[in-house]
Amino acid sequence: MPDAPAAFARLLTIIQRLRSPDGCPWDREQSPRTLRAALLEEAWECVSAIDNADDRNMEEELGDLYLLVTMMAWMKEEEGTFTVESALAHIADKLVRRHPHVFAGAARGNAEQVLVQWDAIKAQEKADRAAAGGFGAAAGDFRGATVKHAAGGAPSHPSSLDGVPASFPPLERAAKLQKKAAKAGFDWPGPQPVWDKIEEELGELRDAVQADAHSDIEAELGDILFSVVNLARLLRVDPALALHRTNMKFERRFREVERRLAAEGATPVESGLDRMDALWNQVKAEESASGDAESASDDAESASGDAESASGDAESASGDTQRTSK
Repeated sequence: MPDAPAAFARLLTIIQRLRSPDGCPWDREQSPRTLRAALLEEAWECVSAIDNADDRNMEEELGDLYLLVTMMAWMKEEEGTFTVESALAHIADKLVRRHPHVFAGAARGNAEQVLVQWDAIKAQEKADRAAAGGFGAAAGDFRGATVKHAAGGAPSHPSSLDGVPASFPPLERAAKLQKKAAKAGFDWPGPQPVWDKIEEELGELRDAVQADAHSDIEAELGDILFSVVNLARLLRVDPALALHRTNMKFERRFREVERRLAAEGATPVESGLDRMDALWNQVKAEESASGDAESASDDAESASGDAESASGDAESASGDTQRTSK
């Protein structure tokens, strides 16, 4: 029978050995700060494995994430900030506290109602900590009576936007800021006004380009990206995952263009844009046709399933009739 606690204990023991005075010099030199990039990289590699339905690779990437997260927690235990046990206890307690419908006999709702409940409990926890005058260093929430503006450093009152780390990648930070503002009631009524806003921002970008004003160009591009993130949120699409998917698609198609050029004995530079564009469109059309074929196959399977279901319903109705006659 699988023994997850024993497996985790073994991982922690290995990490402790690697960080010991006679352990690995490289591991001993690392810190949570030096491992930040690796944490992001492994998380995205895990996302890629999920996208590709590659369970074997996903298992490996999750293991890498366990390693990094556990090692960072052990580093903090070494310096006396907090312990591996306290980090695990913190998340376990929070899960129990924020799921009263599972652990405390509260009424169960649908997924959307549960999410609203989660946010309400989270907000109450934040208010309770503020009233108590203290916050945990790992909480990631507002930590005191005032905060500093990112730009000028002037103090401000607690904000609905508190708790969004400045270290977040810009795309993810934009999405998080918008979600928090929306929860405070500052939101678009629907996607259509955002479409209009994007059109407005595109016009302002064109004006900035025509004026050759580099600072304005950067600002207007930022406004467009921010508006697109807003649109993604209202369409219930994660913008980072959407861009990740497009990156994968671009890489796949361009690599195939390069492969076909190599089969012709040519390089991209030698072939020129027109030839590469023609091959790109060819690859795109083939992928589209393949996708249509898969969709048609899925539809056929669905139709077959419907027919089987209808047949089953007919058999069930027949059985019901026989039972009634008896």
